[in-house]
Amino acid sequence: MATEDKNRATAAAILPLVGGAANVGSIAHCMTRLRLGLRDRSLVDDEALKALPAVMGVVEDETYQIVLGPGTVARVTPEFERLVAEARETAPAPAPAPDEPSTADGLAAQGAAIKAEQKARNATPFKLFLRRIANIFVPLIPALIGCGIIAGLNGLLLNLGWLPAVTPALAAMASGFMALIAVFVGYNTAKEFGGTPILGGAVAAIIVFPGVAKIDAFGQTLSPGQGGVLGALGAAVLAVYVEKWCRRWVPEALDVLVTPTLTVLISGLVTIFGLMYVAGEVSSAIGTFADWLLSNGGAGAGFVLGGLFLPLVMLGLHQALIPIHTTLIEQQGYTVLLPILAMAGAGQVGAAMAVYVRLPRNESIRRTIRSALPAGLLGVGEPLIYGVSLPLGRPFVTACVGGAFGGGFVGLFHQLGDTVGSTAIGPSGWALFPLLDGNHGLGSTIAIYGAGLLAGYVAGFLATYFFGFSKDLLTEFNVSQEPPSSTVAATGGHRTPTTPANTTPHNPNDPGSPAKAPAGV
Repeated sequence: MATEDKNRATAAAILPLVGGAANVGSIAHCMTRLRLGLRDRSLVDDEALKALPAVMGVVEDETYQIVLGPGTVARVTPEFERLVAEARETAPAPAPAPDEPSTADGLAAQGAAIKAEQKARNATPFKLFLRRIANIFVPLIPALIGCGIIAGLNGLLLNLGWLPAVTPALAAMASGFMALIAVFVGYNTAKEFGGTPILGGAVAAIIVFPGVAKIDAFGQTLSPGQGGVLGALGAAVLAVYVEKWCRRWVPEALDVLVTPTLTVLISGLVTIFGLMYVAGEVSSAIGTFADWLLSNGGAGAGFVLGGLFLPLVMLGLHQALIPIHTTLIEQQGYTVLLPILAMAGAGQVGAAMAVYVRLPRNESIRRTIRSALPAGLLGVGEPLIYGVSLPLGRPFVTACVGGAFGGGFVGLFHQLGDTVGSTAIGPSGWALFPLLDGNHGLGSTIAIYGAGLLAGYVAGFLATYFFGFSKDLLTEFNVSQEPPSSTVAATGGHRTPTTPANTTPHNPNDPGSPAKAPAGV
């Protein structure tokens, strides 16, 4: 315990001398040095750092390097990362600008306040754990997207019989990453949980090594890749705990030799003779359940999944779906859940269009919607959520209704035998079209997904148009934010927002008021 306190004290002494948590962009370490990516080099106090008892020197390179020595750096770095994370979690949110609530800037300020409040509520141990799981898989998304698009292109060329000499190369490009994804998951897991990343990758690599086919466990012969990303995640987490145990008890002089050896040996044996089998059974169960749910639940399951996804995002619980998506892609070649969940964005777009129509006099909000709609159509919904629907309250709920109808539409076709899946995670909306795959050809898959988007747009629009505004909300927001021309002339051509005298004042007790937006959603 005294050693842990010493390492934390060293990290705590270093942090303010490098400009605090806000000045730290990246953290890594090698055999002897703590390597920091700094945003502002001028905030570093070099002399004070060199004067610290644990610091042997500093080196200026592409990163700022603090020499701590072998063994010590591996113990101090996790403490330093923990302090930086704690400082960022407890940093106060910026105060919203004092804008009029009926302007786009006012809505944006309220949306930012809701987002900050929700982030604070999400700082529970379970949700922070889910966030860490997301941090493992999110860096993999660019490779999943790139390989997924190449896989789709390869499938198209195979179906058309074009370029037969090229398709094997495209297949290798598309499949190479997925064949080794367990290694990347292990690397990122160890990094996220405070271990040495390469050790996490080394242990996870056991799962995809062809030689495991010669090993028997639980009465069956193992197969390369058994357990997949879930097994890799569990193996790397175990490696982190073994490594930390070693750092605590192994003398620093032997640390560089003993700790990596014991970490790979112990974690590797547990992975081979336990985790691969267990994770393989869990992965198979996930795929079986997803197929059963949509094959039997169909429209009902799609309706619920599409309608609840935006609230799940607000609660931070959507992050639990990332390893499930990845597992389905690894097993089946695509995830059947993502196209259904993507319908939540379609409902959001439809709701925004209805807000645009229902507030013809509020040019400020309409301008925001015009600028955010292209991103929303491509699956980036945050500008519309936090800039329009969530601060208004009711339109957020009606957007969920639109997502439910879109999800129900896609789910119905799955039940009828037309599967729609995505070969990667990340994109949604129109951006998901290049990643679509299914069991009845690309044309059918694209048609079903596109019709689902249309259903989400229409349902979100109609639900918001007819039920998204109370009388008081319309009175407050359907007002012009542009001053009369005489006012513009009097101010030298500068327009300033004004609120007409007949505008209903903001009432914090009115359920339709923006202040009562569903922050708990």
